[in-house]
Amino acid sequence: MRANWLCGRFCVQASSFENYIAEKPFTDRFVQQSQWLAEGNEHPLIQSSVFHYEFEFIHPFADGNGRMGRLWQTLILSQWNPIFLNIPVESLIYQNQKAYYDALQASTDRSDSAPFIEFILQMILDAILSSDASDQDTAQASVQVSDQVKRLIQNMEQKEYSLTELMALLDLSHRATFQKNYLTPALQAGVIERTLPDKPKSPKQKYKLKN
Repeated sequence: MRANWLCGRFCVQASSFENYIAEKPFTDRFVQQSQWLAEGNEHPLIQSSVFHYEFEFIHPFADGNGRMGRLWQTLILSQWNPIFLNIPVESLIYQNQKAYYDALQASTDRSDSAPFIEFILQMILDAILSSDASDQDTAQASVQVSDQVKRLIQNMEQKEYSLTELMALLDLSHRATFQKNYLTPALQAGVIERTLPDKPKSPKQKYKLKN
């Protein structure tokens, strides 16, 4: 076994399995790889990427090696930081399959895991940025919905209202907009309820504050 070095803003020793003899059993190689993972001092982002690459290099199965390697990386990262359970690294790699396989091939051609590590780290960064943007959009939407629902219930009294009467409370005339931005979110939030819950589209349907 020889070691390659990935240098940039940091330098890490990346364990390499390229020169294992062909007849060495997969279980032996996997055990040694797992021992390196357990005993290594590299950052988990690097460790998980190296483990991922070496798993693909060993290629133990006829099919499914890529998915299994990505699953292992997600497991390693989530043990380090649970946030990785909710970061869609797998989906981003799936969307960039050609680049993924190109990075694998580049590392194999160079007998150096650096190209693959760099690719994976970029995918992780993209996944984090994507997740952050999604969370911000969701938070902004929640604030908007909350304000609208709050406005609705503040204008309601303890009595029953038809849809038209609720719209009149807020001086709104567009039914679809009212239902989308006010009525449906308020029902989903459980702050108001239907008087005929089993007949949501009944012409006799009315709404009231939930006790």
